[in-house]
Amino acid sequence: MKALTIWQPWATLIIAGAKPYEFRSWPAPVALRGQRIAIHAGARPVRKAELADLIIRLRSPEAWSTALKPEALAMLERWHSNPAALPLASILGTAVLGQPKRAFDIVSEFGARLNDSDRDQHSNWAWPLTEIEPLKPIQPIKGLQGFWNWRPA
Repeated sequence: MKALTIWQPWATLIIAGAKPYEFRSWPAPVALRGQRIAIHAGARPVRKAELADLIIRLRSPEAWSTALKPEALAMLERWHSNPAALPLASILGTAVLGQPKRAFDIVSEFGARLNDSDRDQHSNWAWPLTEIEPLKPIQPIKGLQGFWNWRPA
């Protein structure tokens, strides 16, 4: 199965259904569209400043700029108090990778200009992730950039 490494808290937000899209600078490979992929939480430590920024934005009129569903706020507040609660270097679950869309084509879903990153050039493509199947975190698993092969036990 192909796996995709995503930093925390975004990987857990995907598995929780609070982050419906993954944003990348490139469209998802055609061969993987419609396929189930593993969602891997990267080993990079959680950055409290990123959590704080998302919390502030979700509490503001700029909540749309996070591309997160409202239920993400309570989770982010809990993790801000205890970032160690987020698993690292772990397969968290699986999702079906949908047909990528240009990020500006989905703005109506969020109410305005869309971007889940402070790096605009890194969020040109929105990859829908649906049919989420959470797993008990499987760790430690070292991830890679881009897609990589994972063999479920």
